[in-house]
Order: sequence, then structure tokens, then C-alpha cells
Amino acid sequence: MPGKSEYPVQLVQPDGRRVLDREHAALVADIGPEQVRALYEDMVVARRIDLEATALQRQGQLGLWAPMLGQEAAQVGSAHALHPDDYVFCSYRETAVAYCRGVPPTDLTRLWRGAAHHCWDPHAVNMTNPNIVVGSQGLHATGYAFAAHMDGAEIATIAYFGDGASSQGDLAEALGFAATWSAPVVFFCQNNQWAISAPVRVQSATPIARRAHGYGMPGRQVDGNDVLAVLAVTRQAIARARAGGGPSFIEALTYRMGPHTTADDPTRYRSAAETEQWARRDPIDRIRRLLEREGHWDDAFDRQVAERSDAVAAAVRRATIDMPDPAPSELFDHVYTTPHPLITEQRRAYAEYLAGDPGGSRA
Repeated sequence: MPGKSEYPVQLVQPDGRRVLDREHAALVADIGPEQVRALYEDMVVARRIDLEATALQRQGQLGLWAPMLGQEAAQVGSAHALHPDDYVFCSYRETAVAYCRGVPPTDLTRLWRGAAHHCWDPHAVNMTNPNIVVGSQGLHATGYAFAAHMDGAEIATIAYFGDGASSQGDLAEALGFAATWSAPVVFFCQNNQWAISAPVRVQSATPIARRAHGYGMPGRQVDGNDVLAVLAVTRQAIARARAGGGPSFIEALTYRMGPHTTADDPTRYRSAAETEQWARRDPIDRIRRLLEREGHWDDAFDRQVAERSDAVAAAVRRATIDMPDPAPSELFDHVYTTPHPLITEQRRAYAEYLAGDPGGSRA
């Protein structure tokens, strides 16, 4: 029989009832009704942004979008556990994390429209832009965390990735380096059960969190559709990292309700019954039921959240459709931190090409 630490941490059941877990409940003892309502609002707004961006792609306004429908609790709960000076290294699906970190919603579609290399200024919110190279952000987070530690900064970094990325060699290297050098990094795996069309069972024959033990770091599963449980477990890992205790691994068990990206058709590889089963564990419904059960839900709050989410979605739509096309020379901006002769030469040659004089007068 597995020990207590083998079971996923859960503080709220799908029907809204609380779970008796004194250890982890103590980690969120400061989260009262107003804070729970704030978590709920962030999840609703993040979902509304996601649905609007998906619609924009279907209408030809975005080239691509990676939906996060169903993963709101994993992202909002973990994001609320972070300090402002902690640094986030994301994959390409962390819309809710970006929203919680303070990224203007109107910036979230810039990359996906093809209007820029990026969506936001990473230094303004201490969060990297969407990373398409699967698993590489684990190395980035580890290197940044170790360098910050050497500089004397008492911060943590967090690397978000999926169950599919857990099979990448880059992530294995990051785990090994982080463990042996005690880098203050939290590895946060959003196990949404599918890596495009590959189910999680082909990624690992054992719970993914167990892999952490082989590297010499604590690993823990958490109900990724329970925002309070995610907040508690992530707070614990972040505190450990910031105190010099080294890295931790979190596996948040959740589900991708939509497609891998808008170029994908999930009905070709998974059953409607499976999706319906996970829909009954919806993370937003769960916290609404908690608020209703404990007498902290009312129609005024419901209207407030709906109006807020609609306003944000409308702003995202306007900003996306009205987004100006970039100047061609912007292709060469932000490639290197400092001037680079190769980029300078490429910029000059491209300008000559656009002017109709390839090679210039030397041709």
C-alpha cells in the first residue's frame, strides 16, 4: 500500500466539501473567503481570455493558440504562491500564470498573431515568454536559479512543463543539475493526461512525481483541479527553495479539456466519456461549490465576475484585431542582448532587399 505521501494532496473535493488534511490546510490558513473569491475570479477571467483567444484563432485573427481550458486551478493556485521577485519559466500554455503575474491581457496574443517575437516584457513581470521548444525551460530555470543563488538573491524560480515534456532529455539534465547543485527551482509538471495524442501512460510507468526521488529531491502529487491544494503545495516548495533547501518537484494532476493547440482535433484520439468524466471535476465549479456551501456566494459577486471577464475578453479582442503589423526591421530586434555584427549585417541586407536592391551597390 502506498504511504500517505504517495496520495495526491487535496483540500477541496469536486462537490465543494473540504478535506481534513491539517498539514496542508495550515499552509493556506490565511486564505479566507475574500481570498477564495479572488482565486475564483482569476480562474474565471483566465478561462474567458482563453476562450476568446481560441475564438479569435478560429476566426482567422491568430495563427495559433494553445488552450488551457481545464487547467485554471493548477496555474492560478501555483501563481498565487509566488513572490514578486521569483522568476517564472513557462512553456506555451501558461495564460493564467501570465495573467496572475500582471501581464496585460491585451499583450497575450502578440506572438500568436505573428506581430512580434514575444508577448510581453519578461523583466516587467519576472516571467519568460511562451517557449515552444518542449522541455528546454527546465534548463533555463535551473541556470537562472543557480546564478541568482551565487549572486546572493534569496529567490526561487519555477519551471512549468507538461507530462510530455517530462520525457525530454533537457528536463532530465535540469533535474540532475538542480539536485546536485541545490538550485532553488521548483519543477511544476501540469500532467494534463495527454501529450498531443500520446496518453501519459506512454510517458511514465510510474507517477511522474516519483522520478524526483531518483534525483534526490522531494516530489509530490497534488490534485491539480483543486486551487487551494495547489496553492498549499507550491507555497511549501517555494519556501523550501527560497530558504536554501534546494529544488522540489510537483506533479499537478489535471486535464486538458480542449485540443493541444487549435491545429489539433482531440476527438481523434480520446473518448467523449473520458472528457465528460473530467468535466465533472471542473476546477472552477469546485470552488464555486465551496463558496456556496460555506455561504460566501451571492448574485452580486456572480455578476461582478461575469462583467469583469467579459470586459477583459472584449479588450483582448479589440487589441488583437487592431494590432498593427510590425515594421520588417523589427525581425532583428531583441535577438541578442548586445549589438552583434552578424545581426547588423543581416539587418542591412534585408533592408536592401526590401528596397529592391539586393546586395546594394556592391552587387
